Amino acid sequence: MDPMLTLVGALMLVISILLSPLSSRVGMPVLLIFLAVGMMMGKDGPGGIEFDDFQLSFLVASLALGVILLDGGMRTRAETFRVGLKPAMLLATVGVAITALGSALVAWLVFDLSWMTALLVGAIISSTDAAAVFSLLQGRGLHLNERVSATLEIESGSNDPMAIFLTLMMVTLIANDGDHAIQDSLILLFKQFSIGGIGGVVGGYLISELTNRIRLTPSLYPLLVVAAGILLFSVINLFGGSGFLAIYLCGVVIGNRKVRMMPMILQVHDGLAWLAQLCLFLILGLLVNPSDLLPLAGSGLVLALALIFVIRPITVMATIWPFGFNRRELGFISWVGLRGAVPIVLALFPIIAGLPEAQLVFHAAFFIVLVSLLVQGTTITPLARLLRLEIPANGEPFRRLPLDAPAAGDHELMLFPLRGENWETPRVLGQLRFPENTAVAGVFRNRVCLQPEADLEVSSGDMVAMFATPSVMKELGKSLSGRHTPKYLAERAFFGDFVLNGDALLGDVEQVYGIEFDELSPNLSLAECFAKRTKGHPVIGDTVVLGPVTLVARATEADQVTKVGLKMDKSQNV
Repeated sequence: MDPMLTLVGALMLVISILLSPLSSRVGMPVLLIFLAVGMMMGKDGPGGIEFDDFQLSFLVASLALGVILLDGGMRTRAETFRVGLKPAMLLATVGVAITALGSALVAWLVFDLSWMTALLVGAIISSTDAAAVFSLLQGRGLHLNERVSATLEIESGSNDPMAIFLTLMMVTLIANDGDHAIQDSLILLFKQFSIGGIGGVVGGYLISELTNRIRLTPSLYPLLVVAAGILLFSVINLFGGSGFLAIYLCGVVIGNRKVRMMPMILQVHDGLAWLAQLCLFLILGLLVNPSDLLPLAGSGLVLALALIFVIRPITVMATIWPFGFNRRELGFISWVGLRGAVPIVLALFPIIAGLPEAQLVFHAAFFIVLVSLLVQGTTITPLARLLRLEIPANGEPFRRLPLDAPAAGDHELMLFPLRGENWETPRVLGQLRFPENTAVAGVFRNRVCLQPEADLEVSSGDMVAMFATPSVMKELGKSLSGRHTPKYLAERAFFGDFVLNGDALLGDVEQVYGIEFDELSPNLSLAECFAKRTKGHPVIGDTVVLGPVTLVARATEADQVTKVGLKMDKSQNV
């Protein structure tokens, strides 16, 4: 083995990791930094590496995407499917087709391509990218309302089969001059979705059962899950299904079942997903020389901007407007049509097949990904806050450590740092209210562990260690939360001063608060108000404005609002 090869590879990883803090400082997607480092180490950069092994790149990229999708699936809550599945699947199928056709039309006009090659370009750039979406939504500290976040995450995790189908169909049509290509492609589409979907769910159950039944050293459980996931990914691909869809659904199943050592599995997989993203974008960056992108910059920019500002919004409006999204939510989903590694990986298909103009197609796809990450990736966080789509975050623990002892059951050791305005004034530990079946294990202060005496005062800067089960983690987090958040996300500012039950009637609210709701029946419950306004799928943060009063969904169960916050306009006499 050439020692220079390992030296350069390790150096690229170290440089990328050291530069990653720039992402949060300048608002740049960290994936863009990884791509830039790869390009800088390439032929046109100071690294001077000549790399054109497309077969190896395809293999590495496919495995890396599998690891990223597995991690993203394990962090997707099954309950989010109730609000996000239908619109996401429309975006992942019909939406991908509309995007491909619109992009093909623009590519045909600006690149002066044949109609078939233009359709190939449209197919390649038609899907959003799971690596980019998961990284930017889960890694930026954004807590979007469930309707928006679920739709975006499920769409990005499930739209690859449609894009792969369209890409392979166009590659086959161009290579074979259309002989039986459409019939073969329809069979491929059916196999991609059916084998991938069924195999992913079944594989997820089998892997979770295996993990629960076998006794291993704790550090081996995360490795078992990722190895079994890649095995499933490979088997599904072998049988003609979508390995990407399968491994994503596998992760969803595993993440929503009781699995031994799950906190440790998630913690290790977070690092594995980052490593996969590093390798993925570095090797894709190495494939492209900046000098190859300059000749098509003008035409590529037109196509990229048309995709961002015209094609994606039209696609969103044409597919998901019936599902109760408001204008702010539709606008944000239209903007977060992020392109990332998947279009670049799909652009390898025509190169491997030896099609004419394959290099142009590859460079066009790469350029569009760069523009997408620069324009959309850098503005997601400020746009979400501008549109007020964030909701107050649950105070998740800083660290979760599974006990993995029969007597402990599902209990874990959870560490909660105390910070924010709530804890500036010391509070007596014994007077704090915690959920049932929990206990304070200790309090850490200035690197000293204090006994959790009932009269001990705790304040900002302390770390409280709790024994608790995952089922009460959210409730426990609310008791100990005190994050630094914008003023509008503070509990009372967001939900209001009053808390009502979802089954309370409007007539009762009218009597208690002296408010008249002329437009709705007084026999209507507050939960029914939200159901009518959201077409049956309310989420936390939804609002119903009734004259001087704003009702805010504070808690939901299935498709029912159970707790409602009430805010009154103080500028009016109520």
